[in-house]
Amino acid sequence: MAETGSSNRPERDPETGLLEGSDGKLRCWWHGGLSDYQRYHDTEWGWPVDEDRRLFEKICLEGFQSGLSWLTILRKREAFRAAFANFEFEKVAKFTEADVERCLNDAGIVRHRKKIESTINNAERALELRGEFGSLAAYFWSWEPKPEDRPEKLTFAVAKTLGKTAESTALSKDLKKRGWSFVGPTTVYAFMQSMGMVNDHLEGCCCRGPVEEARTNFVRPVRS
Repeated sequence: MAETGSSNRPERDPETGLLEGSDGKLRCWWHGGLSDYQRYHDTEWGWPVDEDRRLFEKICLEGFQSGLSWLTILRKREAFRAAFANFEFEKVAKFTEADVERCLNDAGIVRHRKKIESTINNAERALELRGEFGSLAAYFWSWEPKPEDRPEKLTFAVAKTLGKTAESTALSKDLKKRGWSFVGPTTVYAFMQSMGMVNDHLEGCCCRGPVEEARTNFVRPVRS
């Protein structure tokens, strides 16, 4: 679950976990009333994604987020895109040591050597996955949890327990077996939340219904 990392956020309802915005709408608490974070909550988080480039970007940025707040990554996202060829993994897979050094000298991103090298490694692994499944989307969506394995109602109390799940643990294990790195179960679950594989908008959040409708109408990609 994303966090704001700010102590100056509006107060959420302690029972529902909802926060009322200036527009009068109730939303999940974690955007904290910050305009850019609220926009991410409303327009990206939980909406189903099937574009390979965006999926690769999401899982890489979730890896960079490890140990940091998502807001830090979100506000550096354009710099990350510039540093990593817009996360076109065919290009990132060809990065050399010179590119690693370039990224380490880029103050606009998180300058963590192992995470930078992991992104390059994962780009190579992404090419392998695409070759096997036809697309990253087909692979990742094959791990979507079954409806009966999801909470009947996503209350605030339930949401706080969802740092990782059996599905994210299994997907993490499979990715690691395939040579991916920085893809622990918690990181993978955050990825699943953000790409819309699950709808973790709280009950009562103004986005829960529209996101669920989008997921209902979403055509799941299949292996080719």
